[in-house]
Amino acid sequence: MHDRFDRRAFMAATSVAFTALVAACGDGSGGGVTAPLPTSTPTTPQPVGYGALLSDPAALLDLPGGFSYRVISSEGMAMSDGGQVPGNCDGMGCFALPGGRIALVRNHELSPGAAAGAILASGYDSTTAGVVLPGGTTTIVLDSATLAVQAQFRSLAGTIRNCAGGVTPWGSWLSCEEDVTNAGSGVGRDHGYVFEVPAGATAPVAPVPLTAMGRFRHEAAVVDPASGAVFLTEDRDDGLLYRFLPSQPGNLAAGGQLQALAFVDGRTDTRNWSSAAITAGQWASLRWIDLSQPQAPVDDLRQRGLAAGAARFARGEGIHVGRGELYFVCTSGGAARLGQVFRLDLSGTGSRLQLFYESNDASQFNFGDNITIAPDGQLIVCEDQGMPPIDNHLRGITPQGVAYPIARLRTSSELAGACFSPDGRILFLNVYSPGRTLAIAGPWQHLA
Repeated sequence: MHDRFDRRAFMAATSVAFTALVAACGDGSGGGVTAPLPTSTPTTPQPVGYGALLSDPAALLDLPGGFSYRVISSEGMAMSDGGQVPGNCDGMGCFALPGGRIALVRNHELSPGAAAGAILASGYDSTTAGVVLPGGTTTIVLDSATLAVQAQFRSLAGTIRNCAGGVTPWGSWLSCEEDVTNAGSGVGRDHGYVFEVPAGATAPVAPVPLTAMGRFRHEAAVVDPASGAVFLTEDRDDGLLYRFLPSQPGNLAAGGQLQALAFVDGRTDTRNWSSAAITAGQWASLRWIDLSQPQAPVDDLRQRGLAAGAARFARGEGIHVGRGELYFVCTSGGAARLGQVFRLDLSGTGSRLQLFYESNDASQFNFGDNITIAPDGQLIVCEDQGMPPIDNHLRGITPQGVAYPIARLRTSSELAGACFSPDGRILFLNVYSPGRTLAIAGPWQHLA
């Protein structure tokens, strides 16, 4: 087992609270060095977007003028550990390493029977036939100046459908299983957990399920750097928003208390499917409900939470933290079922929630998934509407709640894993299948 990370510095810092995020960038689901969205409207008009999308001669990704991309990793590519890059590239986190290097820790949303990219010797779990399960993560180590790949290897194995996740302030990636298969159903162990992968690992880590953080169809996770609390989304039509209060901030394996978000006024639905349960722009007061038996052998955490008064969300997916607030996406929320973005105030005790954005036009925003924040302070969301021939886009959302296109994927797949380099110069992005990881350069700060 590799040295996991130095938690002592983090635990000391939380005693006086962080005043800024650490120099690591998250996927559509983690922390970053960028500022949160402004909470007030600018006094002067701001440009919307980066300009019209230009057709890509390679027919992969259309981008505005002044932007360019490079494919740095592709499914089937030989890795430095002797395997091949697996497919279904999903959530991803970016980390600064010593010596002018960057690490990308990338999820692979693979189910039993899928190709793992190599014959895996060991991992968290195997099929009843003894085959190590193909899900998990790979790590790409890059030179930060040239983006040349220095190493690429499997860093977590034996899990199922690692969808999204999130970076931690102490330099690790939380990889989340979006699957709740029980032991005995063709596999040897229960699934539906979060696993931690240090960014500095150089080989597969010892896979330890963080059982106190709940067993459910996990999507993404994010750590509040001020408190050490972890917020988690659930990809179900009646999913909850969870908060995990660790017994030892920075040491998630030590256990803690899992909670679910509820409204003080008693409302239990944010989806706006049949009625306007929540209005865009208005803040609502919250409370948090303690959940017992987080390992949930029968996958009933959300039902028990709802019975206790928790609020349901329509497919909670990407989540990202800024200074004093976090944003999360509900893929099929809203009256048009095209997607919502919520903002949670972390400045006090996490006691207020706002519906920040709701789409009513598929051409503006359609099934948002992974999320991050650009250096200019605007949200960036990966679309996953899964309905070819409709194109999936990378969308921006301004502080005033206006959505605009940043990129258009020209293949029948989804975009995922958006995260910025520590200096904000490069956006890394995954094409889900066939799996590819792109590095996108451009004037990311020009709207600031």
